[in-house]
Amino acid sequence: MPRKTLQQLSPEQRRAALAAVILLACAGLWTLLPFLPALGWAVVFAVALWPWYARLGARWPQHRGALLPGLAVFLTLLLFVAPLTMVATALAQDSAALIAWQHQAALQGIPEPPMLQNLPFADQIGGWWQANLARPGALSHLPIFHGGGSPLDLGGRFLGAVLHRLLIAVFMLLTLFFLLRSGDSIARGLRVGSVRAFGPSGEKVGEQIVMAIRGTVNGLVVVGLGEGVLMGVAYYIAGVPHPAVLGLLTGLLSAIPLGAVIAYAIAAGLLALDGAIGAAVAIAVFGSVVVFVADHFIRPVLIGGTTRLPFLLVLLGIVGGIEAWGLIGIVLGPALMAALLLLWREWIGAQPGPLNPPPAETKTGD
Repeated sequence: MPRKTLQQLSPEQRRAALAAVILLACAGLWTLLPFLPALGWAVVFAVALWPWYARLGARWPQHRGALLPGLAVFLTLLLFVAPLTMVATALAQDSAALIAWQHQAALQGIPEPPMLQNLPFADQIGGWWQANLARPGALSHLPIFHGGGSPLDLGGRFLGAVLHRLLIAVFMLLTLFFLLRSGDSIARGLRVGSVRAFGPSGEKVGEQIVMAIRGTVNGLVVVGLGEGVLMGVAYYIAGVPHPAVLGLLTGLLSAIPLGAVIAYAIAAGLLALDGAIGAAVAIAVFGSVVVFVADHFIRPVLIGGTTRLPFLLVLLGIVGGIEAWGLIGIVLGPALMAALLLLWREWIGAQPGPLNPPPAETKTGD
């Protein structure tokens, strides 16, 4: 007896089949829930690396099974994961110093810095400092110093978080390997699925989202990582306190137009407060050169023809993306904003696309 196709099923059977598919999809997502960050980062890197990987695959097709995806994973580990691991290590050291400072401040208070005596209203500022910060236990009312636990508890939680992130990184690299190796078949399947689900326009919208993700990664994340590394090295050479933290802050803020200026201005201000005026000026000059070159030459080349977001959408996409999705929101937030902006421009007729198709040609008679 021939099998029934979906069109031959009764309405009740189609509804039951749809419910079963939804339940299976939810069960699959629930099973993969701990690894969704790894899968998300693997997809982001695969989308960003695919144009270069496709060129290498076209040149050496015999190595697409193992060598080329392995090389791409190794380069990802070398260029992204390893620097982030080094930053995490430096942050761990800074966190240990911060914990020690917290306990010392809780026992003895925070002494008044001598430089306050040179500021306007020094007497009033000094009196407030003595009343609120210099007394032992004066910081205990602040939420940041509540419930921290002992240094051993904090260290244990930090070690657990590091091991969890390490596991996520391992699964991300493993997933990236298989995504690159089977990228052509996965892309074909996604095209077929989008066309079946949303019609011909679904494939075009998907391509626009992929372009938005690629432009976001290349133009924001890659450039931001480069700025953060360069400025972090400069901070270390100049003697800025906590160079890893400020380098990470520079990389994050560089995704916002001229956002890195805030980070290196803080670093220059810290040096100036310590009396290192020459080093502060050098950091300011070097940071200005790095930001100018990145924003005016490197970033436009990497972004290319993808949607360029206004400042407000970049800011909202990054902050909202981190709040909603965690660290991967740095990429997902601006990419979603870019995709929505593309759809909006098509809807209002500012550019052609699935929501604004070109007018059909009309035939005229002789």
